[in-house]
Amino acid sequence: MAEYSEHADTRCLAFVLGGGGARGALQVGALRALWEAGLRPDLLVGTSAGGVNATYLALHGFSKETLSSLEEASRRAAEADLLPANYLWLTVRVLFSRMGIVNEHRFRRFFLELGVTPELRFGQLVHRAILVAADLHAGRPVLYGQDPAQSVLEGLLATTALPPWSYPLVKENGELLIDGGLVSNVPIEPALAQGATEVIALDLVDPRPIEPLGRRFGPFVIRVLTTVELRQIELELELAEARGVKVRRIPLRGEKPIPVWDFTQVDALFKRGYDLAARAIASWK
Repeated sequence: MAEYSEHADTRCLAFVLGGGGARGALQVGALRALWEAGLRPDLLVGTSAGGVNATYLALHGFSKETLSSLEEASRRAAEADLLPANYLWLTVRVLFSRMGIVNEHRFRRFFLELGVTPELRFGQLVHRAILVAADLHAGRPVLYGQDPAQSVLEGLLATTALPPWSYPLVKENGELLIDGGLVSNVPIEPALAQGATEVIALDLVDPRPIEPLGRRFGPFVIRVLTTVELRQIELELELAEARGVKVRRIPLRGEKPIPVWDFTQVDALFKRGYDLAARAIASWK
């Protein structure tokens, strides 16, 4: 059972897992390097793809066996086609209210296959976990997991609600929830708010352009979002420094830029993430 009481004087190592779609496979490899180095989280904080990885670890425990099964789950994500590559066409369909709910069903079905049932609550997880979503009405982050009675499935659907692939999650209290990357893609600040005294951040943001900017709308939007993400990270790192919290940030990037929807390279990304994290850990020592 997770521990939810706050202890200001207690050491709390947080694994912060950023968003990045298919790049989440880099985190899986990096997590294996952290496990082999004997590093164990007291808190898992995740946004989007990082939220999926954090939830899986929190549900099944941070172990060698869990990491192996998480690798297999990443391969299944490719088969599920969670983020179809025709995002420009999907965007047009959203603009003309023709998106439908196909992808919501796709995400939900995938999470159910991972063992995240509608009945599962945060208080039932092996490790304490926080999932970050964004409220478009209030313009602020929403943290799932602060209340142990909250639904884990709802938190996952909120933190991964990413147009044009899926619609925002509408709550009865008026919240309009969307992918947490909009407000904190590498959620260092949410980890600080939950009492983290030390942070290891697995950052999937890649500033390298996937294709030339040109006159196309898609590359322009991606460049804008990346600029926002980089600025968020800079500010949250400064906040951690001001509070005296050590952040070890590991930038995880493929040898070439990886689109967030490209799940075809997961095995290569496992190895790449492991190698990058292992080198980073060696430099810490």
